[in-house]
Amino acid sequence: MGWNKFLFLLVFGVCALGVQAQENQYVVFFADKTGTPYSINAPETFLTQRALDRRERQNISISESDLPVNPVYVQGLRDAGAAVIYTTKWMNGALVSCDDGILSALKDLPYVSSVELVSPGNHPASGSRSKFKTEVTEATAEATDTQLSMLGLDAMHLDGKQGDGIVIAVFDGGFLGVNLTTPFQHLFTNNQIDLNNSFDFISGTSNVFQYDDHGTRVLSIMSANVDGSFTGGITEASYQLYVTEDVPTEYRIEEYNWLFAAERADSAGADIIQSSLGYSTFDIASMNYTTDQLDGKTTVVTQAAQLAFSKGMMVIASAGNEGNDASWRIITGPADGNDVLAVGNINSFGVRSPSSSIGPSADGRIKPDLVALGSGVSVVRASGSVLTGSGTSFSAPLVTSLVAGIWQANPELKNSDLLSALRHTASQASNPDNLLGYGIPNYLAVVHYLEQSNQTEPVIIFPNPVTDVLTVRPASPEGGNIKLALVSSQGQVLTEQEISFSWLNNQYTADVSGLASGLYILRLTTVDRILTFRIVKMN
Repeated sequence: MGWNKFLFLLVFGVCALGVQAQENQYVVFFADKTGTPYSINAPETFLTQRALDRRERQNISISESDLPVNPVYVQGLRDAGAAVIYTTKWMNGALVSCDDGILSALKDLPYVSSVELVSPGNHPASGSRSKFKTEVTEATAEATDTQLSMLGLDAMHLDGKQGDGIVIAVFDGGFLGVNLTTPFQHLFTNNQIDLNNSFDFISGTSNVFQYDDHGTRVLSIMSANVDGSFTGGITEASYQLYVTEDVPTEYRIEEYNWLFAAERADSAGADIIQSSLGYSTFDIASMNYTTDQLDGKTTVVTQAAQLAFSKGMMVIASAGNEGNDASWRIITGPADGNDVLAVGNINSFGVRSPSSSIGPSADGRIKPDLVALGSGVSVVRASGSVLTGSGTSFSAPLVTSLVAGIWQANPELKNSDLLSALRHTASQASNPDNLLGYGIPNYLAVVHYLEQSNQTEPVIIFPNPVTDVLTVRPASPEGGNIKLALVSSQGQVLTEQEISFSWLNNQYTADVSGLASGLYILRLTTVDRILTFRIVKMN
C-alpha cells in the first residue's frame, strides 16, 4: 500500500463496505477535536510533503482544521449503530448511513453538536432537472484555436508553459471513456493521472471512468490532444479525478462529496481545484438555497471552497447556466465565494451568452469574476470524437488552464496574489460589471503585471540614449490614455499622439531612426500629471 493510499484511509475514513444506499445519510458534526491523537506539530502524519510544501511557500500555518477528526468520536458513531462512510476534518464531522431510529442516540452523544440530513436512502429523483445544461454539436478541424487564443494560451504555449509541475483536482460527475480513448492516452503513458488519489465518492471506489462524460469533456479542454484538430490548454499538467456529483439526483450530499474531495485533494498536494458544478436547488425543497444565501459564506460547497483557498489552493468554478432562469439568474455555489474564480460564458465575439449566470453575489460583490469562451468550445466525448459544446462548464477549464500556466511560470506566487493579478489585468478590470465581471483574462497581461510589480517609477523610457526604437512603459497602464509629445530642443512639437495602454498592451514603441542626432524632450500627459524626459538620439 502506497503512502498516499494509506493517508486516505487514515484521514478520510472510507467505509470498507462502500457507500450505503438504502438508509438515509446524515452528516454528524462534532463539538470539538479534544483528545485527538494528531498534532499540528506533526503534520506529516496527515498531510503529504507536497501539501506541506504548498503551505510553506505561501506562509500558511498548520491549524486545528487540518487535524483529522477524533477517531474515538468516529468509533462512538459506529457503536451507536451508524455506518461511517467518510469524515471531514475541515468541518469536523462524519457522513453516516443509518436508520432514523438511532438518530436520537447519535444526537445524545456528548461530543455531537448537530446532525443534518443530506440524502434520503431511496434517492428519489425529481426527473425535471437537466443536471448538466450543455449543448454538443460537431466540431471542425483546429477547433481549439479560438478558445486558446482568446486567453493568450497560444502565447503561453510558445512560452513553454503547458502546466508541467502543476496538479489539478477535477470534480465532476464522471470521466467516462478517458481511460479508453486516444486523445487522453498521453496522460496514462506519462503518469499524469494520479490513480492513487483519484476517487469516486458516489460508490466509494477508485473507478472514476464511469457514469457520465461531462467530466470527460471538461478534462479534455485542459488535457486532451488530437494532432491537427485539438490542443488542450495544459497538456503537461497532472490530474486527480474525483466523482462528487451523483448525476441522476440532486441532494446536499453532493456538496459534502465536494468537501470530502477538496480535503483529499489538499492532503494529496493539489494546486488547483477545477469544478464545473454548481448548487442552488435540490430534489427535496427543504434543502434549497435562496438567492439571498449566495453571499459567499452560507452554502456548504462555498464554505468548502473557501477552506480550500485558505490552504493555498486556487478554486475555479463555472458561474452557472441560470441566466435565462427568471426565478434565479445569478451565480450558484461555490461561484459566490469571495476567493473563488467564477467563470462566465461568452461567444467568439466576446458577447455574453444569455444563459450565463450573472451577479452580484447576495452581499454585493462583482460576479462572475472572469469570462472565457463557453459557446462553441471544442471538447472530446467519451467516444474520443471531437465536438463542440456550450455552457459555463466549458469556460471554466479554459481559465483553469491559464491559471496553471501562470503558476508554472511563477511557482512562488501566493494564491491570493495570483487571484488579484487575474482580476486586476482582465479586459474590463477598470470598469467591472455583473455580466462579464472583470472581463477576459490573458496570459501576457498577467505576465506584464507581474513583471512590472516592482516598477517604482510612474513611467520608464528606454533605451536612452536611443538609436532606432524608443519604448515607453507606464507602471500602471490601466490608468487611462497617455498623450505623448516629442519636442525638439528648440521647443517645436514634432509629433503628438494619444496612446491607450492596458496590461495586455503595456508599452508603446516608437521608431525614431529617422530623427537627427541630438537632444529631444518627450512630454507625457496623464489624467493627473505631466512628465518630461530628456531623450538623447544617437545615429
